[in-house]
Amino acid sequence: MPDSLVIIPTYNEKENIEKIIRKVFSLPHAFHVLIIDDGSPDGTADIVKHLQGEFDGHLFIEERKGKLGLGTAYIHGFKWALAHHYDFIFEMDADFSHNPEDLLRLRDACVQGADVAIGSRYIKGVNVVNWPMGRVLMSYFASVYVRFITGIDIQDATAGFKCYRAKVLETIKFEKIKFVGYAFQIEMKFTAIKHGFKVVEVPIIFTDRTEGTSKMSTKIFREAFLGVIELKVRSWFRKYGRS
Repeated sequence: MPDSLVIIPTYNEKENIEKIIRKVFSLPHAFHVLIIDDGSPDGTADIVKHLQGEFDGHLFIEERKGKLGLGTAYIHGFKWALAHHYDFIFEMDADFSHNPEDLLRLRDACVQGADVAIGSRYIKGVNVVNWPMGRVLMSYFASVYVRFITGIDIQDATAGFKCYRAKVLETIKFEKIKFVGYAFQIEMKFTAIKHGFKVVEVPIIFTDRTEGTSKMSTKIFREAFLGVIELKVRSWFRKYGRS
């Protein structure tokens, strides 16, 4: 059985989903793929279920009713992954903003000793393609802000392309992860570091989607801005450690 599971949350990704699945399965390392679909009305789940006939035993789907948030989708996937005993568990977007070939580099970083490997847009300059300058600046300075408030030394604090070793997800108490949007990515990194896990950044080139619709909103960004302060304050009253 492959040791690696790629979790891809979806909502209205019919333009991208088949292409991203086929690309992952074309890689030289064997990955399994788990789609978490939040009731996409555009038929995303139907496309995945059709492909399951071709990729039987390698492609899985969990369907949820309605948009329940990115964070809860990933936590649903994490629990599924741990129940099925994968060693390396990945977060990846469906829209090709994350290059599936970089899954190999993230996995290699964990094989070589990292507990969490982050696909980082900012570890070597600013590596973002097709974003307007305003959004690049907002994202870059969001990470500066996170470092200032939390004290974690991560250049791309909001990155959503990651590989976890299973022991990290076995240690983190999911019921204590509060945020469901943009801030979820920050909270997971912060929590892993507070538990003493080794987090490394792997440079990637992030390319904005060319098909489908972005899920970013001012509400999500506001949650992150205020949530970082709350996250830091809550950490003063929590004990972190390895089980």
